[in-house]
Amino acid sequence: MRSFYPSDSCKESQLDSLNPQSWLQVERGKLSSSASSSAPLCRESFIKVPEPQIEPHYKPLDYVEVLAQIHEELETCPLKERSILYLLQYQVFRGLGETKLRRRSLQSAWQEATTVHEKVVFGSWLRYEKQGEEVITDLLSSCGKYSEEFVPLDIASYFPVMPASSPEVASVKSKRCISKNVVFKIGEERIACDRKKIARLSAPFHAMLYGNFTESLLDEINMSENHVSSFAMRVVRDFSFAGVLMGVSKNLLLEVLVFANRFCCETLKDACDRELASLISSMECAIELMDFALEENSPILAASCLQVFLYELPDSLTDERVVEVLTRVNKAQVSTMAGKASFSLYSSLSEVSMRIDPRSDRTLGFLEKLVDFAENDRQRVLGFHRLGCTRILRKEYREAEEAFEIAFNLGHVYSATGLARLGYIQGHRLWAYEKLSSVISSVSPPLGWMYQERSLYCEGEKKWEDLGKATELDPTLTYPYMYRAVTLMSKQNAEAALEEINRILGFKLALECLEIRFCLYLGMDDYEAALRDIQAVLTLCPDYRMFGGKVAARQLRTLVYEHVENWTTADCWMQLYEKWSNVDDIGSLSVIYQMLESDALKGVLYFRQSLLLLRLNCPEAAMRSLQLAREHASSDHERLVYEGWILYDTGHCEEGLLKAKESIRIKRSFEAYFLQAYALAESSLDPSSSSTVVSLLEDALKCPSDRLRKGQALNNLGSVYVDCEKLDLAADCYINALKVRHTRAHQGLARVHFLRNDKPAAYEEMTRLIEKAQNNASAFEKRSEYCDRDLAKSDLEMVTRLDPLRVYPYRYRAAVLMDSRKERDAIAELSRAIAFKADLHLLHLRAAFHEHIGDVGSALRDCRAALSVDPNHQEMLELHSRVNSHEP
Repeated sequence: MRSFYPSDSCKESQLDSLNPQSWLQVERGKLSSSASSSAPLCRESFIKVPEPQIEPHYKPLDYVEVLAQIHEELETCPLKERSILYLLQYQVFRGLGETKLRRRSLQSAWQEATTVHEKVVFGSWLRYEKQGEEVITDLLSSCGKYSEEFVPLDIASYFPVMPASSPEVASVKSKRCISKNVVFKIGEERIACDRKKIARLSAPFHAMLYGNFTESLLDEINMSENHVSSFAMRVVRDFSFAGVLMGVSKNLLLEVLVFANRFCCETLKDACDRELASLISSMECAIELMDFALEENSPILAASCLQVFLYELPDSLTDERVVEVLTRVNKAQVSTMAGKASFSLYSSLSEVSMRIDPRSDRTLGFLEKLVDFAENDRQRVLGFHRLGCTRILRKEYREAEEAFEIAFNLGHVYSATGLARLGYIQGHRLWAYEKLSSVISSVSPPLGWMYQERSLYCEGEKKWEDLGKATELDPTLTYPYMYRAVTLMSKQNAEAALEEINRILGFKLALECLEIRFCLYLGMDDYEAALRDIQAVLTLCPDYRMFGGKVAARQLRTLVYEHVENWTTADCWMQLYEKWSNVDDIGSLSVIYQMLESDALKGVLYFRQSLLLLRLNCPEAAMRSLQLAREHASSDHERLVYEGWILYDTGHCEEGLLKAKESIRIKRSFEAYFLQAYALAESSLDPSSSSTVVSLLEDALKCPSDRLRKGQALNNLGSVYVDCEKLDLAADCYINALKVRHTRAHQGLARVHFLRNDKPAAYEEMTRLIEKAQNNASAFEKRSEYCDRDLAKSDLEMVTRLDPLRVYPYRYRAAVLMDSRKERDAIAELSRAIAFKADLHLLHLRAAFHEHIGDVGSALRDCRAALSVDPNHQEMLELHSRVNSHEP
């Protein structure tokens, strides 16, 4: 193996250096396109592991407790407070990395909004969160279904129309003889008006025309010094008669609005406000009018301009004029623009801006506003912690320390990471270590991030111990695996280094970990494996840049590709069959990426890619691939199938079925029948639908397709037969699927053996799957059902090692402990997983255990937290109702 690291004397300093970035230092001359395939790809190069990022999110010590509190408050709070509680729930799920749950919370905030400003903010935020999903809205529209949150609101309709002054106000009796009309002179122009009608416009006009003022005795009043043109005065006169503004230009409306404000003509001002809002047609127009709206305190116009800004996120934040307006406003102006949704507005703006550039002045300005509009400690925690994260990135260390200190003192213990980093930057490494030690000793139980953070401030065995503890408490943290892998590689232990990084890539397809493994394979001169990983990276993120953003991954892929043997199209298909049958999902992704560069059937390939990405729990990348499949479909009937899958995968099953039927009407095809059968099997609760599913799958199998998809169809057909208790037919399907190397059919065949009361055969069948499948955590989990308790325990321990995110092993072990009357141990087993995974089933079981031992408070807490995860789960609702009735 070629030298991949610097000398021992500088290894540790590079791995632990301040603010290290991840890169493989590549000397350009050694990666020239003319290099032969046997030439070294990189020499005298090294990897540096990035420090774990201080996440700018709300990360409470006990997220279960916080979710439970939010749920309890939602049950009793006034309607007007519900949306802000859902925003807090969003922030909790954001900190947990739960994309679907946070989006659902945002959707709830939008649905529960009681003001137009909240509707605008949360609707625009949802639109931003669902970037790239516009195609779903279009597809739903084609099916007659619409997404309201994507449609701009008619702001004016949410504001009550200002009533006209009553006649009694203007008709005060006077002993003086007052003329019916009055003429307003402006320069040489004379505008005749009805005195009574003008007086009705406002109290100041009434006082002027009917009060104890000289003007009340005059038939002609000079208005030349009041900065109003004769054109505007005629508009005022016409409005006093008709009560509406008809065909008035924008500039004239602006002048009339200023006049209305000066003379307190509320109905006239309201009419101008509405008319101006209706004239906003572009971003330029909104920018032009927003300053005016804020200066003249015009809420309808201001909210309408704001909606345009938010509707165009994130692009609108690249316009300095928009940013300047949103950051320089005072509290009164923000109230005009956003009403009671000011904190929500700046939560949205700061989050979007941080994703664009967390160091920018724009981000800092939004965060300072976020802190200004925080109304309680929860909101202040979020504001100050985020502010600290941006300050530290900007190297404004004193201000960062102040922000983190406030957040920490308000109870956000995670902000200790910021304080420790700042201490370390200032040369106080021991202080940083002791700060984290203090946090660890004061919290029970401690969390994985605490040990990970403390590991940054120590060396040797202490560092390894802390990283080991971090992984034990939270196996989803990527830094410990990366550090251990790179350190092992630096000690020339390539096999152990790969084993370490493969541990996390077995259950979490993290780009930074794929990058590390790519570098390890380069160091081993295993270019084929390196190419596989970089092609997987590019599938997940086409614009990914490696080595701390220094090099485009696409460029490195080109360089590495020159060192591997070229595959023909036939070779690629053979490789795809091989890797698919071995359940090598990352390998399959890489082959498909390579095929897409030359193969004409791009629609089919992008569709296959989407299936793999879903299996690898990468839903956003999967949706992108599905949309690309739609764009590259070779026919209308193929396009309709992909549209059906897009709708089905986003929860619109009925619309997906319509697309499948429409495709079949054009041409009978395997994929159309398969989609229809799959969607029907997954969505229908009617047992009689099984015969329809069978018929559809049989129709699919009669249509042309390749072995990969036919194997899947046979497997699905076998599952339906099992549900119908037709075991012989099911076995035939699974056996035929295995003949075309659909390896997952072993699991179905094992199920048939088990239902025939042949557990040993079922166990053996699953063993065959384990031997063949590269990703086999699910196979171990399933095999555990077909053996005695000791073997089951062993298999489930293996599952947890391979994929700690799978919840069944924790539930099984907890149930065994409960059966043995070890209630506390059972609860601790569940708590171990709940600490890093917000899972409904884990919370449900722990709530039941707490109820069993009579701990009603803890049971109720878990019920409420579980209902935050899934508010409509029937069993959870029943348990909550029962436990709630026991609470004193």
